[in-house]
Amino acid sequence: MKNSKKKKLSFPGTFWSANTMELFERLAWYGMFLILALYFTGSKDEGALGFSQSQKGLLLGVVSGILYVLPIITGTIADKFGYKKILYVSYSILIIGYLLMGYVKSYGGMWLAFMIVAIGAALFKPIVSATIAKTTNKKTSSIGFGIFYMTVNIGSFIGPLIASHLRNTSWQAVFVMSAISIAINMILVSVFFKEPVKNKTTEKLGVALTKVFRDIYTVLKDLKFIFFLIIIIGFWTMYFQMFFSLPNFIDQWVDTTTLYNFFHNISPKLAEALGTPQGTVNPEIILDFDALAIIVLQLLISTIVMRLKPVISIICGIIVASIGGALTFAFDNAIYVVIALVIFAIGEMASSPKITEYIGRIAPPKNVGLYIGMSFLPVAGGNFLGGIVSGFGYERLSDKYALLAKYLNLKGIHIPPPNGNYDSYWKAACEKLNMNSHELTTLLWNNYHPQNFWYVIAIIGIASALILFLYNLFVIKNKAVKNND
Repeated sequence: MKNSKKKKLSFPGTFWSANTMELFERLAWYGMFLILALYFTGSKDEGALGFSQSQKGLLLGVVSGILYVLPIITGTIADKFGYKKILYVSYSILIIGYLLMGYVKSYGGMWLAFMIVAIGAALFKPIVSATIAKTTNKKTSSIGFGIFYMTVNIGSFIGPLIASHLRNTSWQAVFVMSAISIAINMILVSVFFKEPVKNKTTEKLGVALTKVFRDIYTVLKDLKFIFFLIIIIGFWTMYFQMFFSLPNFIDQWVDTTTLYNFFHNISPKLAEALGTPQGTVNPEIILDFDALAIIVLQLLISTIVMRLKPVISIICGIIVASIGGALTFAFDNAIYVVIALVIFAIGEMASSPKITEYIGRIAPPKNVGLYIGMSFLPVAGGNFLGGIVSGFGYERLSDKYALLAKYLNLKGIHIPPPNGNYDSYWKAACEKLNMNSHELTTLLWNNYHPQNFWYVIAIIGIASALILFLYNLFVIKNKAVKNND
């Protein structure tokens, strides 16, 4: 009996190879992605690129948005040519893209390099999820996808830990690390990955793509559903500020020595492992508490929200995430930022997984799978709008160097524009004003209140939750609540 049960719950080797590849891909992506806003806008004096916040926001938002749209095409390509072949192509593109991102310096060059990474990631993204689905059955799919999502979060957690130490040496080392992680995947797919059964389709690629776009058109004609997707764009716009804006806010305004000292009081070795030689903590380590909270609390939160109707869970989750997200920008103390990130993670866990379930409930019964497949659209929209908010919005309200330029202009003090050399610009301002760095930061904080960016997060998030409540009540007319069973 035990052997029979064990056999039913076993997974083929391809399942485990797919999960392992997902771990290394997420390690590569998040190791790079959590430092990207810092690398784009960091000072050229320290080897970063010196882009403006607006340039950063546009680059992050557009390319990341395209990454979430492309899988509708790349998934069809993978079905046509086979997963293994497309994985080889994906990994080759990713290795080239990551290496280019580490060494190109121009804004146009980074657009090209980052777009190459996006194309490689888009080729990879649908294959692993589909492989998990094809290597599990009705009895094993639940635990199979549970293992998969755990793997995603573990990779997302480990990547920034490694990247934080590497970038203390050089920014380029982070991108080399990402390329090496993908190279490991190239070995894994060669040795361990086998094509899932009944994977390839005999349908011509052009015919398959035509069907895909016809399906999208079918969904886009449903105005009620499109309205829902637009509402959820608000949630993702708020969500992506944790990656697009918060790293810059922590880097520019937050005193991270408080968190370093907290770690040091627990264990000097822990402080050394997570901190810098200067007695601070890098922003990506602080942001990593979001992934850590998900790893630790996901089972508990999932158990709690399982009892709630999908729309209630989404609304409550968005509200909690909005509060946590807003609070991450409200303080200049790193310990409070970590607490706020844990609150944000709780809201994220309560809302994000339930969006797919809610779509399944409001979709026409014959098109449930088709509608669920469109759940990537608001993520893409959230990336794009999130980039605008992170660029033009953050630059106007919170960017330290933009606020410094405003203050110097007010005082009639002329210092040549930084042109990306922000460290030199800041030092020159300190000398002109006869202040040290801490005094000037405090002056700008008190005069211009950069923490007011929290209003943007709160307004976007709370408005999305309120509109969703009204949508469910008056447009769907509570259908998703009544049909909970």
